[in-house]
Amino acid sequence: MPLRIAVHDKDNCSPKKCASECMSYCPVNRMGQECVLMGEKGKPIISEELCVGCGICVHKCPFDAIFIVGLPEALAEDLIHQYSVNGFRLFRLPIPKDKMVTGLLGMNGIGKTTVINILAGFVVPNMGDLTSKSSWEKVLEKYAATEMAAFLERVSVGDMRVAMKPQYVDKLAKGYKGRKVLDLLNAAGEEALVEPLIDELELGPILKHKIDELSGGELQRVAIAGTIGKEADIYFFDEPSSYLDIHQRMKVSEVIHRLSDKKPVVVIEHDLAVLDFLADNVHLMYGEKGAYGVVAYPRAVRTAVNTYLSGFLKEENIRFRNKPITFVANPPRKEWDTATLLHFGDLVKDFGNFKVES
Repeated sequence: MPLRIAVHDKDNCSPKKCASECMSYCPVNRMGQECVLMGEKGKPIISEELCVGCGICVHKCPFDAIFIVGLPEALAEDLIHQYSVNGFRLFRLPIPKDKMVTGLLGMNGIGKTTVINILAGFVVPNMGDLTSKSSWEKVLEKYAATEMAAFLERVSVGDMRVAMKPQYVDKLAKGYKGRKVLDLLNAAGEEALVEPLIDELELGPILKHKIDELSGGELQRVAIAGTIGKEADIYFFDEPSSYLDIHQRMKVSEVIHRLSDKKPVVVIEHDLAVLDFLADNVHLMYGEKGAYGVVAYPRAVRTAVNTYLSGFLKEENIRFRNKPITFVANPPRKEWDTATLLHFGDLVKDFGNFKVES
């Protein structure tokens, strides 16, 4: 029997602008039971126990605010965190490995950032229990006698020093407006660790610049240097290659991979070439954006990338993409036989000392 998840996007939901179609069209409601009812905050709540998975509410909602998803029942035992009733759910956690780069690969909105926030101790997982306060005791009980137990024990008591490069580096410009790059790096890390990174990441020319004057790529390199410059037990990098050109991406990958010679590193990355170069093993993540995310079991990086491109997890019998992503040497050759919509005659552009004719 599948595990049924009913997800309600409260941001999209506008009950004052609709006729409560989710309630009026629900067949369970029409039989006298309360599968979909109005919550205290004026927005509907869906009972997953009563839901029959017909999908009528999904199609009738004018704001596309409802998702009904069926998952394998076995995943119920792997529920790690749930944000709210009918909210996003995360299943399983990856295992950071000592002296290795562990990659996370998957589309946006399926919990990758939530994963690293849990591993860093910033979020205490509730194991799907919304009736009581989240506690590490339940998490440690679940992972007792597993490879994750010792790691989570240190996280739970605050004994794990963490360094994290956030996803949205543009927020640095707002949070540290007016501060100079060199001052920020000295405050963020240790001078002995930061100094060699200045040359490696080509930060010398911008050290005296103010944070809010930097480009996206410059902010990214400053954030990476500040993260690596901290003395920590584990390092997290959320999309370290964004805003960077290919030369900078390779340089950043080299620096991060060298860091993993001493400490465990976890990286979220969408650039497959960078991930292939950077990671030692990869956890694929699949799911529905804003609804749920599942962390698959680890794979060697090449195997993970090929599996991601194929869109099919053979061991778990899960297809997470309708079509595989394929690369061809030449674009498909198809003849176009369409009506001419617009025709240009001869064109001439004169720049004074330079003239173009066609």
